[in-house]
Amino acid sequence: MEYTLDIELKLPRNQVVDLFKNEENMKYWQKGFVNMTLLNGQKGKAGAVSKLTYIMGKRKIEMVETITLLDLPTAIHLTFDAKNIYNIQENYFEELANGHTKWISKNEFKFSGFMKIMGFLMPGAFKKQSYSYMKDFKAFAEDGKSVNN
Repeated sequence: MEYTLDIELKLPRNQVVDLFKNEENMKYWQKGFVNMTLLNGQKGKAGAVSKLTYIMGKRKIEMVETITLLDLPTAIHLTFDAKNIYNIQENYFEELANGHTKWISKNEFKFSGFMKIMGFLMPGAFKKQSYSYMKDFKAFAEDGKSVNN
């Protein structure tokens, strides 16, 4: 399953990228985020591998994030590997003529096991969740709003 989403942020690209790449900010715009633990490589650099932990309802979800391309302020590509789900995410940050930034997120999901059925039956849920994260990041970046309030 593949899809592309975009959102405009009323901030200059360098400011958007600085907020996006700072892992300390993740708790403000990613609901359920608990922590990030470096497993391999250099933190925040291409090739870095980290474990992300989330609490969603009563479930603990862990996934492994790998930075596959780091070309900031233009792009950052990541993969996320969780139980029965593999996500390839390409993020692009474009400077707009009005001084704002367009964040484009290209996503590809690969499913195995039970998640194959979920991906087939509910593909919109994945797109909706991705866009929810983008809107929450926008609210945090522009207005300082946290998902924890």
